[in-house]
Amino acid sequence: MATKSKEHAFPVAVEWEGARRVRVGVHRKAALAVATPAQFHREADPSVWSPEDLLTAAAASCLAVTIAGATRIEQRVRVAVPVGDEGRARQLVERAESTCLVAASLDAEVETEINVVGLALGGVAGARLRDA
Repeated sequence: MATKSKEHAFPVAVEWEGARRVRVGVHRKAALAVATPAQFHREADPSVWSPEDLLTAAAASCLAVTIAGATRIEQRVRVAVPVGDEGRARQLVERAESTCLVAASLDAEVETEINVVGLALGGVAGARLRDA
């Protein structure tokens, strides 16, 4: 018996808060703080969910409620940076994508669309994009 292919959209908004921490939001749901896990960065807050926590929680809860897993994930990344930092921002997103343990752990195709926007940021003298 052949299974039917279905597509579902799960829009997620991610906002950078600084210090290796983001706020993840889904429409009509409470936002979550997500940060680098303490195992990877000594200054990380161990009480904050990490991408690895979310991955394992997703896998475990998925099995618990008997929902079939995803076969393909599409993500769209939009980054706004000071004018002149667009190339560096794209490099950082590409590096993050290629070294992400969560994406590497999935048995699904992950497609990432990167949109980098340069903004003239008045009043932010000398602000430049750098590695965290």
